[in-house]
Order: sequence, then C-alpha cells, then structure tokens
Amino acid sequence: MLLSILLSWMALSETPDTLSAAAVYAERAVTVSRTDTVSIPDYETPAVGDVLLRTPGLVLSDNGGAAGLKTVSLRGLGSPHTTIRIDGIKVSNVQSGQGDLGMLDMTNLGGMVVDYAQNSVDFCTSRPSFDYGRKVGGKVMMGAGSFGTYLPQARLDFKLSDRVSLSANASGTISGGNFVYGDGLRRENNDIKQYRAGLDAFGLMSGGDWSAKAYVGGAGRGTPGSVDWPSTDRQKDLSGFVQGRVRKNFGSLYSMDLSGKVSYDGTDYFSSYGDSSYGQTAVLIGSGNRFHPLKWLDLSLTLDFEWGGLRATYYEASRIAATAAAGASFVLPRFKADLTLEYDGTFDKGGLSSNVLSPAADFRWEVGGGVALGGFARRAYRAPTFNELYYPGYGNPSLRPEDALLTDLGIEYHKATGEQWTISAKADGFFNFLKDKITSAPSPEDPNIWMPYNIETVKAYGLDAETGFMYMDKDWKAAFSARYSYQEADGVPYLSRHSVVLSGELTFRGWSLVPVWNYRGGRHDSYGDMPDWNTLDLTFSKSIRFKACGPLTLAVTARNLADTRYALVSGYPCPSRSFIATLSFRF
Repeated sequence: MLLSILLSWMALSETPDTLSAAAVYAERAVTVSRTDTVSIPDYETPAVGDVLLRTPGLVLSDNGGAAGLKTVSLRGLGSPHTTIRIDGIKVSNVQSGQGDLGMLDMTNLGGMVVDYAQNSVDFCTSRPSFDYGRKVGGKVMMGAGSFGTYLPQARLDFKLSDRVSLSANASGTISGGNFVYGDGLRRENNDIKQYRAGLDAFGLMSGGDWSAKAYVGGAGRGTPGSVDWPSTDRQKDLSGFVQGRVRKNFGSLYSMDLSGKVSYDGTDYFSSYGDSSYGQTAVLIGSGNRFHPLKWLDLSLTLDFEWGGLRATYYEASRIAATAAAGASFVLPRFKADLTLEYDGTFDKGGLSSNVLSPAADFRWEVGGGVALGGFARRAYRAPTFNELYYPGYGNPSLRPEDALLTDLGIEYHKATGEQWTISAKADGFFNFLKDKITSAPSPEDPNIWMPYNIETVKAYGLDAETGFMYMDKDWKAAFSARYSYQEADGVPYLSRHSVVLSGELTFRGWSLVPVWNYRGGRHDSYGDMPDWNTLDLTFSKSIRFKACGPLTLAVTARNLADTRYALVSGYPCPSRSFIATLSFRF
C-alpha cells in the first residue's frame, strides 16, 4: 500500500529530474551530530559483525559464528539504548530493545552511519546506478568458503523513467557454521540457513524525492549455547516489513519528511526445556516539518508515533510510544547551533506509563583552514523492554526508564590538495551519565532467581580519534585510516578500554588489496579481566571491465588470518581462521 501511495505521488510530479540529483532534507530537530560513516565495498559479502567492528567506538556483543546472536551498543549505554534504523526508519523491537542484527540483510546495503548524538546506527540501502545508457542493470554474486558456507546473491535494477528506479534482490546464507576454537574443541550446532528477498523503489519529484522498501526473510538455525553449557536447541525466524518515505520542498520556506512502516518479527524456539514462540507486530508513522522564515533561522517540528504488540507463549503486551520535538537552528556563515526540546511518552496496556521532556543542544563552528569544532549535549530516555517488565518469573513491572545525559566535544580537519590528495583527522571527547540503569541481580525472595532492577548509575567517558588520507589518479588509488577509541565505564561488561582499527586500500588497474587490523584491549566481564585480542583480515580482488557492461570481480577474503582465539562474549568463541571467495558480475 505504501508503495502504491508513493507511486501515485510520483505521478503527480511534472518536473523531470535525473535520478542522481535530489538532496532534500527534513530531518529530526537535532540535525548537527557527531557521525561516523562506514562504506561496504561492492564485491564484499560481509556479516553485520564485520561491518560493526570497523568502528572502534561500537561495542559488539556476538555469541560467535554465523548463527550467534549479535547486538551493538555505543559508549557504555547498552544495546536497548541504541536505536537501529534502515534508511532513517527505526527497526522496532519492544520485546528485548534490540533484535538480532545477524538477521539483517547486508546484501543490498551500501554502508552505515553511526550517530553518537542520536545514539543510533543507520544502515543505508545502496541505490541503483545505470551505465552505458542502459535501463536494466544489476549484479549476481556467488560466495563460498570455510565452515561449509555458501552465499548466493542476485539483484536486478530497472530504470523505469528519468525519475523512477526499481531494484529487486534475493540472497541466501547457508553455513554448516561449526569450527574448531581451541585444543581440538569444536563448536557444534552453529549451522544456519537464511533466505531473504526485497524490493526497493526510488524516485524524484519536483522539489523532492521518495523511496519505498519491502523485505521478507526467514531462517532456521542452531542455538549452540556457551562452551560450558552446550545446547542442541533450534530456532526459526521469520520477519518482514514494508516502509516508505517522502521528502519534499514547498518553495524556500517549508519542507516536509513523511515516513511509515509496518513490520512483523516471529521467533520459534525448540528446546529440551520446552518450546516457545514470540510474534511482534509494529506500526510506525513519522512526520518532519522544517520552516525557513529567515536566512539565518530554521524551525522544525517532528512527530513520531509507534505501536508495538507482542504475543508470546508466556505473556502478551502492547505499547504506544509518541515523540514530539521542536527545534530551532541558527545558521551563520561559519557557525551553526541547534536547540531542541523533545517529548517522549510511553504507554503500555495495563502497565508502564511514562512522560518525559528532553532538551538538546549542539553546535558546529568552521574555524577556517579546514578546521571545524563541534559538540552536543542531549538528555535521552530508554523505556524498559517487555521482557524486563513482564516476562513471567523474571520481569519487574516497577522498573523506571533509564535516564541518560550524552555530551561530546570534538575537532576535525579536512583538506584536499588539488584533485588527488585528501587528508582528514578528527578527535572527540565524550562523557555520558546514565541514571537508573537497568541491570539484573538476585531477587530478595530467592537469590537463585535473577530479576531486573534500577540499581546502578554508569559514568562513561572517553576519546574517539581518527586520521586518514586518500590519493587517487587515473590508475592508482591508495587510502589509509587509523581509528582509536578509549572508553571507561563502571560496571559495563565487554567494553574495551582500548580499541584500534587500521585499514587501507591499494588499487591499481583493477587489482585491489584491502587489509583491516582490529585490536581490543582492557575488557572485563562479571568474573574479571578478559584477554586482549587482535585480528587481521585481508581481501584481494581483481576486476575485469568489459566494453558494454560492468566488471567481473573475483575476490578472496581471509578473516582472522593469524588464527587468533578470542571471544566477544564469555563462553561464546568467535570463528577461527576462515576464507571466502566470491565471484560477482555487474551488468
């Protein structure tokens, strides 16, 4: 339905444009943020964990292997406090706060944006491109590698007109998943069979653009448990959503941004302790409005509504959440400041009722000579999840929302020398204070039963720093980046005090070498310190271009080349050395 509405809107537009032209923005009230952007090369078939680990400031929780649960958090706040988005629209999970990111379809995504002010990770769909005057294009890829892994992909792009394009895609992940993790021990029940299909539409209209996405995916996989308590349990997943977005300028005084989404996520567990099922339905509607009454002043008003319902074997619950934010942006030639006041209301049927106001402020000052200063301060709430509130034998209905203060101050430098060299560097210091943190502890009635409580405050502080350069001419491309993150947070397990990512790219006439080195140190869990670890990944590829179509690319990736034995979560080892080869053809 959303797709038909957007197609009808497009038909009303009379001014032709090209598909690469429009840039219309009517974002949330806070618009200047500290962000990181991570791109995904066209020839890669990365798992979501590989992409997330390229940003040192992120904390990835990974139960290891293709079938293991994966979640992410930022700067000591925990995964339920971190919002996941696809093309700017929220991925809702009222049950646990953040679903399994391993179930995301990475095959049609071109990158991700980490927004530290909004405390979010936004995965971005890669838009179709058409070469040689063609109106049909696409890509087919086949990957195969260690642990009995096969990764088929196909994508077809259609240029329906100068203003409308369509992209259809399908992919799969089939993996035996089992691997040796030390002294001949073998990780079992880690297999997965996952299938996905999607349809994306993009278009331009007079003064704006629109997009729509439909997705369905399913998986059957093992849940191996920890190495101390191995499991033969199984799990089935089924998810799908339809979402759309329209952005349009009405002259120079007003612009709007409308979005909507309907989604379903179902999970079935098959266990020796008893089977259980969870089905989540969500409806999201968003509206952003921006007014430009004066040359130096922008005013904005955003309204978001979300309904989420859960029907599980052991309990049922539903929630209505509403957000309204009013903001003002002061725009001067070299200085911009944003002030925002946000209302968040959360109302559960027969349960939690919460109303909060959250102020925010940020600024950016272009000092000159390629140097800019920026910073933000924001108050943010996180309502307890359904599991924390209502799960039988575990939930605590008296929980209060987590109350956080997020602050950041940074400097960045960017300089382009001629048309070939680009040099950049930036550093950000941050301090986050989290009150009423939700954590689990033994219940007063029975110390063998753990329940969630508001019993902790967390102070998280640290530094993110990055530098890099890129050189490009007709035949050569050379790039290098060094990224470092220092974080301290009391009582937060698996947080790395020191994180380093060194990455590079060397390309010459279709030959390419891409190394990525990862280091994590100073981690701990509830039992004490954890070992430091580092991994090296290498991708070597060769592209052959043809006259009338796109390239044929053969790529070989070695992951964890030094065969480091490590775990992101205690008891859940990550895979040993592995290789994967892909053959892709773009036409």
